[in-house]
Amino acid sequence: MYPIDKALSIAEEQELDLVEISPNASPPVCKIINYKKFVYEQKKREKVMKAKASKVIIKEIRFGPNTDDHDYEFKKKHAEKFLKEGAKLKAYVFFKGRSIIYKDKGEILLLKLAQELEDLGKVEQLPRLEGKRMTMFIAPKKK
Repeated sequence: MYPIDKALSIAEEQELDLVEISPNASPPVCKIINYKKFVYEQKKREKVMKAKASKVIIKEIRFGPNTDDHDYEFKKKHAEKFLKEGAKLKAYVFFKGRSIIYKDKGEILLLKLAQELEDLGKVEQLPRLEGKRMTMFIAPKKK
């Protein structure tokens, strides 16, 4: 543990930089290192961490309150594919104009979808009405 002026003179002798590592500590922690190399390695570490981080993909499927059985099955197959790929699923029913009176139909439709996709994913958020949309999120199950 050296005073600042002595630490600076030692750093100058070695032709390196005096870098403050932990300024909030008492006394502040400093290191004598090559600053450019330190910054380079820090960026390299951040890049590796960013590459390891998983990216969340959200796929959307839109229904109407009076969606036909064939359309429902077609969209359900897409939902299955999305969940198998590991993407989150945002299923929503969009109410146009006066179709908002069929809120119960929309909720039944989303709950039916959740029940049929039970083996592939778990419901993250139950159907919730936000304005003219009733939204539900399904996350894929881990393998």
